[in-house]
Amino acid sequence: MDLKGWIKGRVAAMDRALRPWAARSRANALAYEFLLFGLRQAWASIFGGAMLALILGTHVFWPKGAPIARYDALVAAAVAIQALLLATRLERWDEALVILVFHITGTVMELFKTAHGSWIYPEPSVLRIGGVPLFSGFMYAAIGSYMARAIRLFDIRFARFPPGWATWTLAILAYVNFFTHHFAPDIRLGLFAVSAAIFWRTSFSFTSDTKPRRMPLLLGAGLVSLFIWIAENLGTFAGAWIYPAQRHGWAMVPAQKLGAWCLLMLLSFVLVTSIHPIRTIGFGAEAWRSGQTVRGSRRA
Repeated sequence: MDLKGWIKGRVAAMDRALRPWAARSRANALAYEFLLFGLRQAWASIFGGAMLALILGTHVFWPKGAPIARYDALVAAAVAIQALLLATRLERWDEALVILVFHITGTVMELFKTAHGSWIYPEPSVLRIGGVPLFSGFMYAAIGSYMARAIRLFDIRFARFPPGWATWTLAILAYVNFFTHHFAPDIRLGLFAVSAAIFWRTSFSFTSDTKPRRMPLLLGAGLVSLFIWIAENLGTFAGAWIYPAQRHGWAMVPAQKLGAWCLLMLLSFVLVTSIHPIRTIGFGAEAWRSGQTVRGSRRA
């Protein structure tokens, strides 16, 4: 069975049924566009959503004394999901490459952070490196998967995108600071300032239905970081990992963590666009409406 074709057929059937209703008024059209926006977001988040559902589900239903550890089951499930998405062509191989890159970079950071007590994984497992169960790398991979899929599904195009040397410098400094702030001055505030200076003029267009919409890149990164922070709260509630302040009972992850996620989002964005060539768009209003691209403009 062609699962991808079946899903496309169902979406087309929904569009045929609801399009006449959406055409009756501007309010209906906006409501339908918002529905399509939510569906595309859910589709872009398919891997991350599946991982979060597994983390929450195994927290509630995983039996004590099971022959396989919960963390190991999460690793097996993540690999199975990836295999299924590729086999059914619901995920492309270049998107799988993004997931691999994020898995490696995320696992390296996890090894360092757990060794320095930033957080712990309290449950036993076999599939682990030191104090880091292998499923943790898939949580970073979920972010890369979302970004790569969102760029494609929303036909995202950029205006005033900064040069590659600037974005890569910011990404490298942000990644290094995640390590060095344990034994050297934390340059996080400086990185926030540099991020604002580099990206404050950068916007992107995204298309949920037929009309491109425009948003500042920094606002988009902040909104995605907010949803990651919410998912992080759910993950710690489910005991997938624990911060020092949560050892004696669950508490919400401090809102200050949003800053770290914003930096990680910008780092993630640079990694994704190094694999997925970006498309830029003209500056005028007419260019935004028409979706006109500047060809050959890959700069990061």
